[in-house]
Amino acid sequence: MPSANSDSSGNSGAPDGGAKPSRYESQKRRDWNTFRQYLRNHRPPLELARCSGAHVLEFLRYLDQFGKTKVHAFGCPFFGHPHPPAPCPCPLRQAWGSLDALVGRLRAAFEEDGGQPEANPFAARAVRLYLREVRDSQAKARGIAYEKKKRKRPFPPLQGYNPQPPVPMAAAPPVIGYDQPESDLNLVSGGYQQHLHGHLMLPTVDASGDDAAVVAVAESHSGAMIPLSVLN
Repeated sequence: MPSANSDSSGNSGAPDGGAKPSRYESQKRRDWNTFRQYLRNHRPPLELARCSGAHVLEFLRYLDQFGKTKVHAFGCPFFGHPHPPAPCPCPLRQAWGSLDALVGRLRAAFEEDGGQPEANPFAARAVRLYLREVRDSQAKARGIAYEKKKRKRPFPPLQGYNPQPPVPMAAAPPVIGYDQPESDLNLVSGGYQQHLHGHLMLPTVDASGDDAAVVAVAESHSGAMIPLSVLN
């Protein structure tokens, strides 16, 4: 299924305007050309329209001979060791992350080249199962976990939840001082001073609590207090 912007060798033409393709697009184009070359060298040669998930698995296993990741066998003393202290005769394989990214690029390139999504061999269930098996086996052999980090999502607000304002703390009771004696002549009734013709008038209270007399206080020119006398 050659596309309109591809030549007979499967190379995609440059985008209009001569814009330089991104790194992802360049890698996707190289991977697609490699896969097309693999189909031409297949015995017997295989057409892209007849390619299935089984042929994709053959291609992925074929790439293992070019891998650079040490995958320890079950009987290896370094099985499950993430950093082996010495070399071992275990074979090199393609890392699971590389295969997973490769399949994703080829799946996109297949549809960009005119393939139908429902007939995409790179999206076959057998390919997904194979990638999962490679991930689990390499995780055990290399002692590396491939679990993806989960994003922390904020909890949605509860419906009908109405947060109440904080209850203010009760104020501390006022500090009560010592009671002033009733005979203190510096105190006035009600806290207000009463003046009459320039004299300070202070009420006095007898034992019965009724007003009995008025004390007149005269101020001297020097401002000193004059002894007071109670008028009976």
